[in-house]
Amino acid sequence: MNWQEYHRNFKAYLQLEKSLSENSIDAYLHDLERLQQYLEYKKLMVSPADVSYTTLVEFVHWAANLGLSPRSQARMISGIKAFYKYLLMEDVLPKSPAALLATPRLGRKLPEVLSVEEIDAMLASIDLSKPQGQRNRAIVEVLYGSGLRVSEVVELKISSVYFDEEFLSITGKGNKQRLVPLGRSSARVMKVYIQNHRKYITIKKGFEDHVFLNRNGRKLTRVMIFLVIKELAEKAGIRKSISPHTLRHSFATHLVEGGADLRAVQDMLGHESITTTEIYTHLDREYLRENLISFHPRGKNVL
Repeated sequence: MNWQEYHRNFKAYLQLEKSLSENSIDAYLHDLERLQQYLEYKKLMVSPADVSYTTLVEFVHWAANLGLSPRSQARMISGIKAFYKYLLMEDVLPKSPAALLATPRLGRKLPEVLSVEEIDAMLASIDLSKPQGQRNRAIVEVLYGSGLRVSEVVELKISSVYFDEEFLSITGKGNKQRLVPLGRSSARVMKVYIQNHRKYITIKKGFEDHVFLNRNGRKLTRVMIFLVIKELAEKAGIRKSISPHTLRHSFATHLVEGGADLRAVQDMLGHESITTTEIYTHLDREYLRENLISFHPRGKNVL
């Protein structure tokens, strides 16, 4: 079996058995392509089953010397390990040469967070007289008000919005479903968009149930939502580097700051592990530390 066949079968495995998103699948396949490029560069004409642990270590060092960040290296190593785990399952080889690959130590990067005032400023910057104004307001409200991933906003269906019960039925990573509360402000704005604006769009076949549409009647792309958020932040005079995910971080951070139970936040965000959610306790501690430094008489440096 050649590399192309392994590549094709691995992709099918990720799609059908692991039910990963297209973005995750692309990332895994890109990791595999990097390994192929390295083997070609070293003129090593071997099949995946014949790649040794030593070769994989040299490959990781090669990637690091190309300027790949520790976080990107860790992502790449994870992809290579996943590929060899798949080969083990298929009985292509008796043991994985990637099993002992060491992942670079990563410092925990705290995400950028917006204040409530900054989010209000973004909402105030939206021109509701324009055709897409109410839609963009609803997008910001649901990103911040329910903590959705941008991909979940893109795929949000009208049939999954329960206005009376005030919750959303969300299909997240790995096709896992969860219920997310829909705040009253978000529900009100979304209703106005659906009832007073969306109905005037000529909707293309296949997108009748998608909540957020572009002017051509198709669902929005991730990139389009990113551009909307970036433009609103600039209009609001926000100098932070933000993306749609920043609103999700802000949602979780403000909940933790307000005393929300971490398990409840985990369920709302759709995190598989509580350790992923725990980053918001670190954010909360940082918030408290900054307040102590700013406002406590012994928090400031004394001469």
